Amino acid sequence: MNDSSPYIALDRVSQVFTTTDRDRVEALADVSVSVRRNEFVAVVGPSGCGKSTLLRIVAGLLQPSAGSVQIAGREVVEPHDDIGIVFQRPTLLAWLRVIDNVLFPLVHKYGRTDAGQRLHAEALLATMGLEAFANRMPDELSGGMQQRVALARALVQDPHILLMDEPFSALDALTRDIMALEVLRVWEERPKSVIFVTHSIPEALLLSDRVVVMTARPGRIAEVVDVNLARPRGLATMGDPLFNELSQRLRAHILGTIPAVA
Repeated sequence: MNDSSPYIALDRVSQVFTTTDRDRVEALADVSVSVRRNEFVAVVGPSGCGKSTLLRIVAGLLQPSAGSVQIAGREVVEPHDDIGIVFQRPTLLAWLRVIDNVLFPLVHKYGRTDAGQRLHAEALLATMGLEAFANRMPDELSGGMQQRVALARALVQDPHILLMDEPFSALDALTRDIMALEVLRVWEERPKSVIFVTHSIPEALLLSDRVVVMTARPGRIAEVVDVNLARPRGLATMGDPLFNELSQRLRAHILGTIPAVA
C-alpha cells in the first residue's frame, strides 16, 4: 500500500441509536472520510455530533447502522488488534503499579509478559519522562502524568493506528499544551495513523495534517481542511498567519456561519 492510498476508510457510515423510550437518535449520517498510513487527522465539531461514536466504529467496538469501515482494505467487523486507544480520562487500574498498567494490554492478550516486553514498557515510560515513576501507584501521579501513562499503555503493542478521544479535556491549559507537544514528539518518533478527537481548534491545527469538521447531530462531514503548516511544529506555530486563517475557518464552520461543503 502506498502512502497516498487510504489506510482507514469510512464509506457512507451512519449510526442510529434507540433509547430506552424507543426514540431513535441519529448520531452519524452518511460519513465518508479516509486516513492515509501515518497521517495525523483531527476531528472537530459541536458537542454531541458523533465524534466519539465515529472512533468507536473505527475501533470495531460498535457496528455502524449503515455503511462500512475498512482498515488496509479489510472490513472492520470486530475489535481490531492493531489499534491503540486513549480515552478522555486515563482509566488506569488503581491497584496496579504504573509499569503494570502499561503492560496490562499484553497481559490481557497473552496472559503474561516476558522480559523483552517489560523492557519495551520501561522504554516507553522513559520516552514519556516517567522512568522514575514506574513503580508508583496511579494516585501518586498528577493528571498529566497519568495521561502519559495511558498514552504509553496505548503504544505498548506498537499499533499502526492510534485513536484519541479528547484525551486532554480534563487537564489545565498549560498541561494540555505540554501533552500536545508530547503527542507530536511521540508521533514523529513512532509514526502512526492517528485520529484525534478534540474540541480545541488550536490543538487540532497544531497536531494534524488534516482536520475533519463535523456538523451538529446528526454528524456529517462539513469540510476536510488541509493543514499546510510546516513541520516540525511547536507552540511558535500558533503565531503563523496561516494558523490564524485556518482557525477562523474552522470556528466559522462550528458556529454555523459558513455552509458545509457539498
